[in-house]
Amino acid sequence: MLMVIDAGNTNVVFAIHNGEKWVGSWRMSTIPNHTSDEYAATLLILLQARGIKTHQIANIIIGTVVPPILYQLRLLCRQWFGVEPLIASSDLDWGFKILIDNPHEVGVDRLLNGLAAHTLFGGPLIVVDLGTATTFDVIDEKGNYCGGIISPGLTLSLESLHKAAARLPKIGITKPISVIGKETVNAMRSGIYWGYIGLIEGIIKRIGAEANCSYRVIGTGGLASLLAEGTDIFEKISLELTLEGLRLLANRNKTS
Repeated sequence: MLMVIDAGNTNVVFAIHNGEKWVGSWRMSTIPNHTSDEYAATLLILLQARGIKTHQIANIIIGTVVPPILYQLRLLCRQWFGVEPLIASSDLDWGFKILIDNPHEVGVDRLLNGLAAHTLFGGPLIVVDLGTATTFDVIDEKGNYCGGIISPGLTLSLESLHKAAARLPKIGITKPISVIGKETVNAMRSGIYWGYIGLIEGIIKRIGAEANCSYRVIGTGGLASLLAEGTDIFEKISLELTLEGLRLLANRNKTS
């Protein structure tokens, strides 16, 4: 079996693929000072509940944009599974060209999303990842990574609004009933929700105009389904895109 570990700014996702299908997926909060033993204490119980034994894990791949967590995740793989993990990086064989000025700068999660999206849906396409940050990644018809756009995520924007304006409360993200808010909370929800819909639609339009190309648009990330309720810009929502990218990358760069 293959274990993939997707360590993002907010969550660490562990998932198991048996060669034919995903047989388990678990999400934990990203805590950079967590030790390998602390991760193992939770993960081993979850694996046991699915009837998966540590010796069945033959390969592991880690993709992370949080450098401090990598050391402990490596220890987890070595000490508890006896496997040296493959670390996703721009130096591996991706099967496509990374057409930006410094390939080492791009987050591996964005490359993984591009790899999975092009494999699953073809191209050219734009992947919109609505997570801690909101990112737009442009993939050409051959699957090459052409660059993208990074903007603050919805949750970050709400937290900044609450912290910077003393009278504005801390609220959750939901689709507002109307565009025009009749009181403060609904006004904030409308500004965030419809503001990001406008951001997504506007940037997709500008990318297409600049490249003189029509793109398929794939949404991913924790808030993708919620935003998709307010726009028809997305052709497909694929919440497991990064995990699938890790699986595909591991298959291209087998270590055993």
